[in-house]
Amino acid sequence: MAKILLVEDNEMNRDMLSRRLRRKGYDVVVATDGAEGVELSLAETPDLILMDMGLPVMDGWEASHAIKGEPKTGHIPIIALTAHAIAGDREKCLAAGCDDYDTKPVEFPRLLAKIQTLLS
Repeated sequence: MAKILLVEDNEMNRDMLSRRLRRKGYDVVVATDGAEGVELSLAETPDLILMDMGLPVMDGWEASHAIKGEPKTGHIPIIALTAHAIAGDREKCLAAGCDDYDTKPVEFPRLLAKIQTLLS
């Protein structure tokens, strides 16, 4: 069973995504801010990270950069989740170290396909 770290500060998004991922058979670990996401990436070594980019304490760009800069976690694929779907945002996420990008509101089948692709 693949372990996914969900880094999301919005309680409704966190609840919906974690429940749906668990129903699909994933083990889900949750962080509510970027700093906690970095800590849990080191402690839990997940198979994949779903990273909200608009986070408190440490934003998703900074957290993704920190995770990718660590030898222990640098290999973990990160999918950026953001409500900001303006020109250049995808590139900014990829430049921060994210492996893929998806927009909010989350279209679960599309996100699931991206997760499965990165885990295979």
